[in-house]
Amino acid sequence: MPRWLAGRSYLGLAATLFVVLLLVNLVLNPTRFSPASLGVTVGLASGLMLAAIASMPPILAGRGGIDISVGPLMGLVNVVVVRWLVEGLAIESPFVIVPMVLLLGLLSGILNGFLATVVRIQPIVATLGTSLLYAGITLTIAPSPIGTAPTWIKALAGPASIVPLVLVALAWLLIKRLPFYEQLMCVGSDDRAAYTAGIPVTTVRWLSYVLAGLFASVGGLCLTGLIGSADPNIANTYTLLAISAVALGGVSLAGGRGGLIAAVLGAADIFLLQTALTYFNVSTFVLQIVYGVVLTVAVALNADRLRQYLRRRSPA
Repeated sequence: MPRWLAGRSYLGLAATLFVVLLLVNLVLNPTRFSPASLGVTVGLASGLMLAAIASMPPILAGRGGIDISVGPLMGLVNVVVVRWLVEGLAIESPFVIVPMVLLLGLLSGILNGFLATVVRIQPIVATLGTSLLYAGITLTIAPSPIGTAPTWIKALAGPASIVPLVLVALAWLLIKRLPFYEQLMCVGSDDRAAYTAGIPVTTVRWLSYVLAGLFASVGGLCLTGLIGSADPNIANTYTLLAISAVALGGVSLAGGRGGLIAAVLGAADIFLLQTALTYFNVSTFVLQIVYGVVLTVAVALNADRLRQYLRRRSPA
């Protein structure tokens, strides 16, 4: 077994599905998945991967932690960058845009974390409220597709997409070296035990939403590069896809199990499935059905009770 899979048995389903779907896509569309086109292919998938990574920290924190504002926040970043910064203020420098985008993600994470952990609104309700807020602001700024993204952002639709993905991965590796990571996994596994051990449960959960906001803002930049303009409607589907990817990757929706590899692998599976179905000109409505089935099946297969039942039923 590869070293990176050691202790990560929850990746088995996603890893197997990845190999199968990759082979299917290689047969159906070998050009898109050739080494020469790999950079463009990663660019197409980068937005979904970052959305899945953004959805991961609150889920790891447990107690029903979930951020359904990830997609709307990516859409808000998209229109703010193109409509306000580029079109309105004529700002195109990455040294200005990137910090402002990260600031927007930071503020979103602080707000979501405050509502879910301090005010103690149910996370799904709290982030539903902020997602509606972001969607309304997005449509107010740009009611219809408009504008053109700067060249350096458009480059994120190609091989340059590896840059934000690598930076986010490095950030996560740094986080894993901090005490916060162990606290996050402990809180997600058993928050009462974590509280008894002196871990600041509320602060840890709050920071998980801050990370979600920061990662989602980076995803919004990649999404902007992919479409090359401001579109107020395109990011709405990313929330369902991101949660489906996280569940499919093996991240426990109860918290305390999973990580970046699981989120990325699940997102890659969703992307490969989407690509294969699109090859057969499957309608958008059928794709939505497939996403719903994938989410339901992934959650069921990763449920602890089902795992225990299958172990009891398996022959010795």
